[in-house]
Amino acid sequence: MSDIQEKEILTLIQDKQVLTVEELSKTLYISPSTVRRKLQKLQNKGLVIRTRGGAKINDASNFLPSFSFRTHQNSLEKKKIALSATKLIKNGDVIFLDGSTSAFFIGEYLAGFKDIKVITNGIDTLSLLAKNGILAYSTGGVILKNNNSVLVGEHAISMIEKYHADVTFFSAASITADGKIYDIFEEENPVRLAMLKNSTKKVFLSDSTKFGKISPYYICTVNDIDYIVTDKDVSNSFTFDKIPEIVY
Repeated sequence: MSDIQEKEILTLIQDKQVLTVEELSKTLYISPSTVRRKLQKLQNKGLVIRTRGGAKINDASNFLPSFSFRTHQNSLEKKKIALSATKLIKNGDVIFLDGSTSAFFIGEYLAGFKDIKVITNGIDTLSLLAKNGILAYSTGGVILKNNNSVLVGEHAISMIEKYHADVTFFSAASITADGKIYDIFEEENPVRLAMLKNSTKKVFLSDSTKFGKISPYYICTVNDIDYIVTDKDVSNSFTFDKIPEIVY
């Protein structure tokens, strides 16, 4: 219940940018004191900034969203995507998961598969897989300074190159109408590219809000992948006809 209330509060503040304790209390039918406690927890996680009488989203121009923040963003859509992505997994598979929140949610649905092995550079993903009893290997590497939920660098790439995966699941910040995929963290992209190079099936995970946008660092194009898993039909989002199979 506590976690659900925090997600509801964050969603409301994201929608309105700034809300007061009184407004949140009336909307969610919880006491002002409960709202204040939840806001303090969200502030401690770096998700909101307390204001006089309320809170606002932590979206300063120099703010890079934390892993915790991103797991709250469009979480229902990401869970739907993760569940749909499991259609591409079979018993005995070797799987690469990148450090994205979309790939993280796949870890919640792997317990039903037999004899699978997961290799990931996601620190939070490793913890989730261990909790769910999934055989998991860390890529090792250096913790990324601006995104301390992932491991990057030559050591991580070297580890990935020792394996061939049946399927790679990765995500990124945006995908343009002409099918180019970009992200906001440059150091993660060589790790993702190593996963894609050493994998049979290449699967891009993306909620529909990322389509038609662009971010600073180019990764690849849709011609380099086999599937797009998303929360709704996005076939009309592209300016060309030849697109990967879309799963939703």
